[in-house]
Amino acid sequence: MKQLLLLAVFSFFVAIPAARAGVESKGVPGPQAQPVQLRSVQADFLQEKHLKILARPIISTGSFTFQAPQSLRWEYRTPIRSILLMHGGKVRKFVERDGVLAEDKGMRLDAMQVVLAEISNWLDGRFTDNAMFTVSFPKKQTILLTPKEPGLAALISSIELKLGEQAGLLDKVIIFEGPDASTSLTFSNRIINKEIPAAVFTNK
Repeated sequence: MKQLLLLAVFSFFVAIPAARAGVESKGVPGPQAQPVQLRSVQADFLQEKHLKILARPIISTGSFTFQAPQSLRWEYRTPIRSILLMHGGKVRKFVERDGVLAEDKGMRLDAMQVVLAEISNWLDGRFTDNAMFTVSFPKKQTILLTPKEPGLAALISSIELKLGEQAGLLDKVIIFEGPDASTSLTFSNRIINKEIPAAVFTNK
């Protein structure tokens, strides 16, 4: 479910140009909002996991690469290396064990396929036509996602997206998992619309 959640967040990331158009047009999306054509995104991220029982947050670092329509590489580098690959309708995950990346055969591919379908909708600018989240715009440069389904709401209370100054970029994502638990993703070194070889999404 955690991988599903990250993919859902990323799916909204690739729809940020459409969201920005709506935010800048009287604060709500509408028919006049024209999404920026987004072909690819690359970025590094810093993930912080906050829990009440922890004196310090758990820090993870990694990177992701996305290319339209449905190719994604989401890679954690530290503290434990893992790679999630999506390409050609297939989803694979690799986790480092004893210094070797081994494929995780037990991953819930059915859940991943649901998110892949949503990615296509959001890339077309239909980011509010979503069965998973209610979308709102509480303040400038911010999008708030609230789960619709009780099962998902039991895991997270909301997701806050902080838009970057440049169209097509996202600065930060905060996933609120309860009163004393949250996970944040801060993005850096972002590159958009650079051609990416298919091998990036197929080779570990």
